[in-house]
Amino acid sequence: MSGDHHHDHATHDHHHDHAAAGCGHAHRDHDHGHSHTHHGHSHAPTDFGRAFLVGIVLNTGFVIVEAAFGLYGNSMALLADAGHNLSDVLALVVAWVAARASTRPPSPRFTYGLAGTSILAALFNAVFLLVAVGAIALEAVQRLLAPEPVAGMTMVIVAGIGIAINGATAMLFHRGHGDDLNIRGVYLHMLTDAAISAGVVIAGLAVLATGLAWIDPLVSLVVAALIVWSTWGLLVESSALSVAAVPAGIDPAAVRAHLGALPGVTALHDLHVWGLSTTSAALTAHLVMPEGHPGDAFLEAAAETLRARFGIGHVTLQIEADGDGWCRLVPDEVV
Repeated sequence: MSGDHHHDHATHDHHHDHAAAGCGHAHRDHDHGHSHTHHGHSHAPTDFGRAFLVGIVLNTGFVIVEAAFGLYGNSMALLADAGHNLSDVLALVVAWVAARASTRPPSPRFTYGLAGTSILAALFNAVFLLVAVGAIALEAVQRLLAPEPVAGMTMVIVAGIGIAINGATAMLFHRGHGDDLNIRGVYLHMLTDAAISAGVVIAGLAVLATGLAWIDPLVSLVVAALIVWSTWGLLVESSALSVAAVPAGIDPAAVRAHLGALPGVTALHDLHVWGLSTTSAALTAHLVMPEGHPGDAFLEAAAETLRARFGIGHVTLQIEADGDGWCRLVPDEVV
C-alpha cells in the first residue's frame, strides 16, 4: 500500500477492492483491493516552513539573552525559563525535521513513507519537556531551601521580552494547531512559554516589592507545574498514536456502525483504524456481502464517506461473500 499524501486543493482517489480469497494471508485473487482517498489537510512544511525557521531563530537568540541575564541577575526563574526555551528550540527543530520527512514518498521498505515521524516528534517533544521539568523542579527546591538575592528588575525586563517572542512564535502556528498534533505540540510549547514569561514578570515585580528571594524559586516550581499540565495531553495522545491507537476525534463505534449500515453489508470484522501521521488516518476492514462483490462504485462511495465523515483518508476494504466464518480474523480479539 502506498502512503497517504495530502495536497492542497486537490483530492486523488484510487479505488480497488479486496476479494475474499486469502483472508489473513498474503495472497489475493485478481480482484484485490486497495481503496485510498486523500483528504484536505496540508503538509506542515508547505504551510509552516518559514514559521519554523523564524521561530527557531527568535527563540535561539532569546535563550542566549535570557540565560546570560539569569546568571547576571542570579534568577532561578529566568534560568528555568531559559532552559525551557532551549527545549522548545529543540522541539521546533525536531518538529520541522519530522514535518519535512513526512512528505517523502513511499519506498519499498517504508511503504507508508515517513509520515509517522510526525508522531515520533510529538512524543519526543512531550517526553523532553517532562525531563526539563524535572531539572527545573530540582534546582527550584534547592533554591527554596537556600534562597539567594535576586535582581527583580532584570527578571521583569527579560521575561517581558520573552512574552513578546513566545507569543509571536505561537501565533505563527495558530492556524494549524487544531489539525496536526505535531504543530499543536509546537503551538502549546510557545503559548506555555508566553504564560511562563508572564509569571516570571509577576515574580520579578513581587521580588522588587517585597525583597523576598524565595518568590523566585517558588515561581519556577509553578512554571514546572504549568509545563506538566500543558504537556500531559500531548504526551498521552502521541503515545497512543505511536502504538497505532485510533486518533482522537474518530469514534471507532461510529465507524463500525457506519460500515455495518452500508447497502448489502450483513456483517464486518477485522476493523482497524490508526494514525499514519499526526494529520492522517488509515482504515482496514472485512465486509461480509452475501450478494457478492458490489463493484467499484460502492468502494468509491464508501471511501469518500469515510473521508468526509471521519477524516479517514487511506481506506482498504476486503469483500467476503461467505459469512460462515471461514475467515480466521472474524473474532474481534484476533489480530
